Amino acid sequence: MKNNKTALMISILVLTGFPVFFLFVSLFTGQWSYLAWSIPPSFLAGFTGLMVTLNQIKKGTQ
Repeated sequence: MKNNKTALMISILVLTGFPVFFLFVSLFTGQWSYLAWSIPPSFLAGFTGLMVTLNQIKKGTQ
């Protein structure tokens, strides 16, 4: 169960943290392409990890 919580936290971090980081990079450099190119991979990795983790948590509680 502890591994599921860790995986959930990492998925949320990837889903939200990376775009926020690249938002600050874009604000600092003025190049908005950093933010635009970071959103799709962050969403794919974070959402996939989130769905797998939530399914594992659901399996464990049944």
